[in-house]
Amino acid sequence: MTMVLFYDPKDSRDLSRVEAILRKGAIEYTLRPEPVRGIGPQQIHVAEEDLPRAEELLGQATRH
Repeated sequence: MTMVLFYDPKDSRDLSRVEAILRKGAIEYTLRPEPVRGIGPQQIHVAEEDLPRAEELLGQATRH
């Protein structure tokens, strides 16, 4: 399974919000350190085949 970058949160609150959306949608994800700064929140990676659904869930959540 290939994991791809899904979201780069701006802070820990944003990270928690997106994690909750993915958990509610039953989408598995991993957290990886932000490679450039290495000091901010971790990036969220999802399986390549789950990327469209993850984007859909995030879009729905931000429209409400």
